[in-house]
Amino acid sequence: MKILNKKVLGEVQGIKITMLEVAAPDIARKAKAGQFVALMVKETGERIPLTIVDRSDKNGSITLIFQEAGLTTRLLGSLNIGDSLYAIVGPLGHATEIKKYGRIILVGGGVGIAEIYPVAKAFKKAGNNVTTILGTRTKDLLILEKELKETSDILHVVTDDGSYGKKGFTTDVLTDLLKKDRYDLVYAVGPIPMMRRVSDITKGFGVKTVVSLNALMVDATGMCGCCRVTVGGAVKFSCVDGPEFDAGDVDWDELVKRNRIYEDKEKHICKLIQP
Repeated sequence: MKILNKKVLGEVQGIKITMLEVAAPDIARKAKAGQFVALMVKETGERIPLTIVDRSDKNGSITLIFQEAGLTTRLLGSLNIGDSLYAIVGPLGHATEIKKYGRIILVGGGVGIAEIYPVAKAFKKAGNNVTTILGTRTKDLLILEKELKETSDILHVVTDDGSYGKKGFTTDVLTDLLKKDRYDLVYAVGPIPMMRRVSDITKGFGVKTVVSLNALMVDATGMCGCCRVTVGGAVKFSCVDGPEFDAGDVDWDELVKRNRIYEDKEKHICKLIQP
């Protein structure tokens, strides 16, 4: 669980996106696109889920990318090469259903771009035509552009402020593409409002849409129930039933409310640890 490599991928106005390569040979051997790990930075800390962005059989390692936002991600970001995590478990969750659909659109918003990268590679390897849409607030927070360009047939980049690519939102590009041509699948990862908007748009075009949910997790193995979401009128656990679900079946109102449960407490703790 030693950190083999570390790199800050983007940083602006207090927002930092960091990459860690972590020694985890057993996880690296078994991990598939769409799966994640749960890790603890220190013995007294919490568990957090992070998508397995890449893996290396040669190094026996996995790559994790995260935005330093709350207490635990800030502690994780403070580690350096040679340091070790207290604990890590995985791969967890169901792997993405990879097959030849035909024409696919992948939508990645913010740090969600890291989560679509392994899926993009797998879909391309399966013979799909892959169009990728990346969206960030500003140019300095754009990650994995080169890697996704190499594994996509067409790549679109948008920024909220117009500092790079086209000014606008991922959903603007998605709407334009669906108006012009037929697609067999849309796969989206990013902030909940973005995924919800993607779901609304694709529903109107009758396109199958899959989202990877970033529901709150504590145990991450199906025991605590913290990550429960309502999908198709039934209660599901994101950690063991997901993290991917049919976007049109997700109760988005409930998901938004549940993800805000600890917002005030997290802000309070972060203020306490600031120098």
